[in-house]
Amino acid sequence: MNEKEGLLGSLSALQRLALAYAPARAAAPTLALFALDVRLAGIVRSASEPMLAQLRLAWWREQLEASVGTLPAGEPLIAVLESWTGSRRALVGLAEGWEEMTGPAPLAGSAIERLAEARAEAFCGLCDQIAPKRDRAEARRLGYNWALADIAANLSHPEERRTAAELASAQDWRAAPMSRAMRPLVVLHGLAARATRRGEGLNELPPSAMFAALRLGLFGR
Repeated sequence: MNEKEGLLGSLSALQRLALAYAPARAAAPTLALFALDVRLAGIVRSASEPMLAQLRLAWWREQLEASVGTLPAGEPLIAVLESWTGSRRALVGLAEGWEEMTGPAPLAGSAIERLAEARAEAFCGLCDQIAPKRDRAEARRLGYNWALADIAANLSHPEERRTAAELASAQDWRAAPMSRAMRPLVVLHGLAARATRRGEGLNELPPSAMFAALRLGLFGR
């Protein structure tokens, strides 16, 4: 297994499906964002103590604040992050967003919203790397919506899950035309919109959702 396959293997099935529709020039930056998000989520999920998660998240913040070309070698995720040739400030914010999830349960809705906002800003940062500026506002909205649905699908605490689901249901889930470079986000958002409307878990999509994913991936709507 090469390093890219290892990173792909860390993604959820939905993320791998969405990534398949990225054009070649957008594939590495999009993979970097997805894989980093998964890594940060894993830190929060697996830490036995909040302080341990916070220390590891702080290490990632330091790496993301470093200049391009100065990151330590030997880590596949670090290597693919070099594909972000512009500012990585949005990715620093992503680490800060995940730190919001280290608080005591049940987490307040504001903590869930701050993580969703950080993920939305990360998609704006991705847009700055690979897509026209006109996509930026919708990248934030679609990223925020998907983030809330994804958070709701992955929380184990019933009250937190209910709060995230209510926040997701209150959003504007309209589709948006975006450039092909942002097609993975369009796929994620479209399937999250479908799941939210039907009251389904985003990790429990029925086989029929694959037809929706195919349409979104190919045509963007």
